[in-house]
Parts: sequence; C-alpha cells; structure tokens
Amino acid sequence: MSHLSAMLESIASKEPAKAAACEAIAGLAAAAVSIAAVIRQPNAGAALGAIRGSANADGDDQKALDVLADEMIEAALADVPAVAAYISEEQDDAVQLHDHGTVIVASDPLDGSSNIDTNVSVGTIFSILPAAAGALQPGRNQLAAGFFVYGPQTTLLVSFGKAVAAFQLGDDGVFHDMGWAVTIPSDTREFAINASNMRHWRPDVAGYIADCLGGEAGPRKVNFNMRWIGSLVADAWRIFRRGGIFLYPSDARPGYEAGRLRLVYEANPVAFLVYPLHNCVARYSRRHQQVDLLFAIQRCHTLFLYNDLPHLAL
Repeated sequence: MSHLSAMLESIASKEPAKAAACEAIAGLAAAAVSIAAVIRQPNAGAALGAIRGSANADGDDQKALDVLADEMIEAALADVPAVAAYISEEQDDAVQLHDHGTVIVASDPLDGSSNIDTNVSVGTIFSILPAAAGALQPGRNQLAAGFFVYGPQTTLLVSFGKAVAAFQLGDDGVFHDMGWAVTIPSDTREFAINASNMRHWRPDVAGYIADCLGGEAGPRKVNFNMRWIGSLVADAWRIFRRGGIFLYPSDARPGYEAGRLRLVYEANPVAFLVYPLHNCVARYSRRHQQVDLLFAIQRCHTLFLYNDLPHLAL
C-alpha cells in the first residue's frame, strides 16, 4: 500500500470485523499529525516540557505536552463513532464517547515525556480492544496496536496481528508506506537498559548484563554496545530497525517492585507488534499477553524485545 489510508481501507473491506479498528487508527493518525505539528513549531511560550497540574493516574508528573496530546487524541476519537471509550494514561477514568461504538482505544498519549525539552524522540502508543469484552480483558484480545514516533521523522508502526507495517509522515500530511518489510534483525550486538540502577537489579538481570559486558572474553564471546534513550518508542523503533534487546526490569527500589511499564498502555501494544515477527519474542510478567489487566493501574515487571533469548526468570 502506498499510504496508511489505503491500507486501512483495504483491511476494512477484506475483514469487516476490523473496520472499527481501522476507523480508530485513522482518527489516531489525524491526532498524531496535529501533535507532530505542535512539537515542530517554535513557541517558547508553550513550555511543553513544564509540569502542568497534578500527577497522572499512574503517579507520574504530567507535562504540558502530555496533557495537550491527551486532549488532541480525545478530540480526534470523539469524531469516530466506532470508538466506544478512550482510556488514557493521563486520565483517572475512561472517557465514554459513543454508546454504539464497538472498540476501546487505550493510549499513552505522550511516551517519553521526560525528553520533551531535550529534542529527543517521543511518541504515542495505542492499543485497540473490542468494547464488547469490557474494561477488564487480557491483552491477547487486542485487535490492533502500534505507536507513532515524533523525532527527525514522524513515523508509525502498526499491526493488525498478521504483519507489521511502517509509515512516515510527509509534508502533505499523509502517512506514506516506507517500503520496509518490518522485522527484528537476528544478528544484534546492542542492549538497552538503564545501567544506573544496576545495584537494584535482580540477580538474573544483573547476570545477563554482566555476560554482555564481558565482551569477547566473556561467556557470550561477543562485544556489545549499550543504548538507552529513556523513551520506549525510540528504543523500540531502533530495535525494530536493527535488532537488540530492551529491558525495563522490576527492581528493589520502593515503587519499582512491580515494574514501571504499564501493561495496558505500553507492554500490551509493543508485544502485539513483536508477536507477528516469528524470529522474536516479547515477554512480560508471567505469560505473553495472557495476564488479566485492570486499566490504568497494572504494571508489568519486564518487557523484552529480542531475538537472542536470555534465560531470565520472570
């Protein structure tokens, strides 16, 4: 397909059960175009990285762009009759939109918001779920998922469960097919983890990273490089492009015992993207996409993107 709209129209015509998810993604894409424009425009008075209001539902400080992106996504989905409800990391309660809608949209409106003022890539992560299953349902019920990245390019990775497609926003406001057969390369020499927390890690995580750091003289017989951006969408995009492993483990610090990645807003959708790539694994908590979730509060212990499987006990 040459652009996102063409792909969505094709999927909706061939698989009517996914038409509502296609409509929701079209609405999200419209919001992403607007969010990218806000980020791109010079406006010193906007103070997009300033703390605004109280902490969000998960206890994190809300930045101005967090709130603005959330408002823009909610407004865009309000124009999509197929969306029954919008569930956001930035709001305490679900937003009921259309009584006859058939899908729920769960989103982290602005992932990586700590990087807003540093000109580092941030993004929007989303998950589309059937409304009929209600608010409490396993991640395996996802109909579609993906994420937008606002960086040197504004891009989108999206999947309906069978493959992953990549798009880039053009100057014409259209998401164009990047012509990329998305996979995670199997030959990788990079890992991503916040090594400043090493002293708090569980022994299995610390042991795996120590093996990587051992280089050619260590048990893995390979020299590795470390990459850590602190923005899940940016780290994940790099791994989809050139391979690697991403770890955000639970650790011994107060408040981190159950991990920090949100099951609904982050782990579920990224796992859904990795799942079709059969040479790779996304794993979190106990069972891949089979952990019952409660919107807005549940976190997962660890999320991995890799094709070189470490033997970690989750």
